[in-house]
Amino acid sequence: MKAISLFSGAGGMDVGFRDAGFQIIAANEMDKHACDTFRANHPDTVLFEGDIDEIKTDLSKFKGIDVVFGGPPCQGFSVAGKMDPEDPRSKLIFSFCSVIEDVQPKAFVMENVKSLGSLAKFEDVRASLISRFQKAGYTVTIHILNAKEFGVPQSRERVFFIGVKNGFNPIFLSNFQSYKKSAPTLRDVLIPLGKPGSEGNDRVCNAKVTLAAKPVLRKSPYAGMLFNGQGRPLNPDGWASTLPASMGGNRTPIIDDNHLYNDAASWVEDYHQHLMAGGKPQGMHDSPSYLRRLTIDEAALLQTFPRNYIFCGPSSRVFSQIGNAVPCGLAHVVAKCIENSLSGIEKVDNATAEAGQNFELALA
Repeated sequence: MKAISLFSGAGGMDVGFRDAGFQIIAANEMDKHACDTFRANHPDTVLFEGDIDEIKTDLSKFKGIDVVFGGPPCQGFSVAGKMDPEDPRSKLIFSFCSVIEDVQPKAFVMENVKSLGSLAKFEDVRASLISRFQKAGYTVTIHILNAKEFGVPQSRERVFFIGVKNGFNPIFLSNFQSYKKSAPTLRDVLIPLGKPGSEGNDRVCNAKVTLAAKPVLRKSPYAGMLFNGQGRPLNPDGWASTLPASMGGNRTPIIDDNHLYNDAASWVEDYHQHLMAGGKPQGMHDSPSYLRRLTIDEAALLQTFPRNYIFCGPSSRVFSQIGNAVPCGLAHVVAKCIENSLSGIEKVDNATAEAGQNFELALA
């Protein structure tokens, strides 16, 4: 089966679809460094570099292709941003919609932040999207999926608008059940990579780790704000929290190397317990030297990029490419569900699929 990739970024979704057996024949991205990364890893795909609204004519020649997939910029819908549906970047979901109306693929996948699929604030936006997709001839289902439920070592919830041409099997939440599997821990993923600075893990983040003068405490030591900046500490024996596109400075997650490599007690957990018991915060520069930031190579693995994936551009832009990506492992699962639908492999009883499932279904 053949596919087109939109808002391709570094190509995380492309890796997942490619590994599921799709041939990605064309893609679109406008960020220069992301384009360089994409070309380095997907040399057989024709990449249209530039504004999606300016290359629609180029895409129209692929009319009737099997799948169009992509993740339009999400800043206007993100709880980490201003959540402004009038943000110019928010309008790009409708640019995606326009491509679907023109190209008329057999199926499409549009990924975005969870809030676009769940918050009442964006109900009108969802309704408008679904209405246009329906008029174009698609049955649309909306799914909020957490990457950690599909073998990705990261708790990352995202919404997927999945449409199939009328006549094909819709994608229900139950279609994803057989692909669920336990995710490895950070310890499982990071230790085989080698310590920061070693060959294969030498792209480090040099942002200092400093302690907050007025810590914000939560029940979990891995939440709240123990450190300055928005980089949260990660638990080696758990999964990463959502990796942000703003990594590269003091928003880059923090790792306790003594806990990770030496099986020592967690400094983060001990310090959190001290504060919860009423202890005074330590000085700004009193954090131990073995607390450090996540590296580029580690972040890429937590997004399930292949070990040999090539990233282009300065470190800050590479971190951004990684944080903006859809985890390859999650994209692979979505791609397999699409493949099954278009191949007629999985047929789900609608009543069974709908009962007790947490998704929105818009009937064509």
